[in-house]
Amino acid sequence: MSSYGKSTSEKPKAVESDSSPGPIKPIGTPYVSSGHSIGDPHSKRAKGEASVTSGLTKLSGKTAVSSGVFIGESKSKNPNDTIIHSSKTGVSSGVRGKAAVSSSVRGKAIVSTELVAFKDVKYGSHDGELRFRLIHFWEARNVVSKVLLGLEMLLIDQEGFIPAGRIDTYLPRLRVGGLYRLNSFYGSNNKTLYRVAEPSFTVTFSSSSVLSDLMDSPVCFPEDRFRIHGYEEFDAACDLKGDLYDYVGHIKLVNGQVLSDSLMLDDAEIASSRRVLLHVQTHDDPVIKLYLWDKVASDFSEKFKATGGTARVVLVTTLNPKRFGGALALSSMTSSRVFLDTDVQETEEYLTLMNANLAVANRVNADVVTKTETVTIGDLFSYMKQEDAKVAWFECIATIADVVHGSSWYYIGCGGCHTKATKGPTTLMCRKCGKTEIVGDAQYLAKISVHDSDDQASFVLLGDAGHELSGRKASELVASYFEANENVEDDHLVPVPQALIDTIGQTRKSELHQWWNLYYLQL
Repeated sequence: MSSYGKSTSEKPKAVESDSSPGPIKPIGTPYVSSGHSIGDPHSKRAKGEASVTSGLTKLSGKTAVSSGVFIGESKSKNPNDTIIHSSKTGVSSGVRGKAAVSSSVRGKAIVSTELVAFKDVKYGSHDGELRFRLIHFWEARNVVSKVLLGLEMLLIDQEGFIPAGRIDTYLPRLRVGGLYRLNSFYGSNNKTLYRVAEPSFTVTFSSSSVLSDLMDSPVCFPEDRFRIHGYEEFDAACDLKGDLYDYVGHIKLVNGQVLSDSLMLDDAEIASSRRVLLHVQTHDDPVIKLYLWDKVASDFSEKFKATGGTARVVLVTTLNPKRFGGALALSSMTSSRVFLDTDVQETEEYLTLMNANLAVANRVNADVVTKTETVTIGDLFSYMKQEDAKVAWFECIATIADVVHGSSWYYIGCGGCHTKATKGPTTLMCRKCGKTEIVGDAQYLAKISVHDSDDQASFVLLGDAGHELSGRKASELVASYFEANENVEDDHLVPVPQALIDTIGQTRKSELHQWWNLYYLQL
């Protein structure tokens, strides 16, 4: 299997047909072809035998079945008029889109029904039946208002959508990896931005849709589907907001830490920042920064810890390629999934190749891995205006114009973790540490105005960055002030210290950590 292009992971299983005395077993290598046939449409048949081309896999024996051409479905109604779907398999007539009417040994007819292949989904209503494996599903929300729009789904090579008003009806039935039959649906235009599948139409659940489990399927559906791209392909698609592809490679750094058996991830930090930053590389291609956000970040953390911190290969699906400061970076989306080492065939094969050629896997310039992009203030503003802007690290050269007065330039934090302390009845408490009595410690939280040759901005000076800029710890400056002014109350607003004022006019190259719409300065 190639490391690039479309690939599938599948575990074939034997299936039975009513017209066959024994099991029919799949042969060859199965793959997803978006409806392209791999069988021989002109094959000869003996009397009583049928052959249908397949977009998924070719079966040996008397019958081959396509992803959209299925056989022998029967329907009946119970006393409450609820449609009951049976899953008995019959023999196809060989006519695309129609199931055969055949007789069983007892002479009873199997009711025919129109079956729809993925490639035959067009715009408008469809009364036929679609059969598929549900690969993944996720919430779709308005980017600005965060209002839930519905559930998006990946059905092997097709996108699916359940409107918000129908989620309660279908969500209890959905399970990742499940096989389903969907009767009556609507073909709507696929979105043009951030697509996860190639077809132009999306399978949308309508008010008349009926979803049921598909039992004893005669088709060996792939268990998963990946569209893997390499560095050059992602680089060419950078910032185009087009189709979302998958990446597989080996991990160089996790949140700036070199891989080792003792590497531990900080759950509190991940929950606070909502991200995990990986430096990854495919074979000897350039190193890429891979940002994992929100649930994808927590999923990675959970899986990474389950390996004891020994995972070396990662596959992340549906990534958005972006360029900032001239460097390519990949960003996860709500639809993204994470796999490590031996989770799927693709990661297992990459791990085998990497272990066979460790010299190439370990060949990388450390400066390239750890380098932070240098940007102007204007670049920062452009990045913040992007709808999907997330946490990132940049270097910016700017001159300090002023230190903002009239508000506190520090906060009282936990002496251990530096998280902002909360006031208890008689003591200071730390929610992060879970302690009800702590020793408070003053930490920098100063707002400064900066400018470069073209733009102005405000940065927030935090923690050690303030110490490096002023040469004094915030706790020392606060203690000195209260020692010199014994009569002031504890909640008195301490004026901006001279040590900070003296930095006005200095030009500094600073590392910036952007979170929401504030830039935190780390000098």
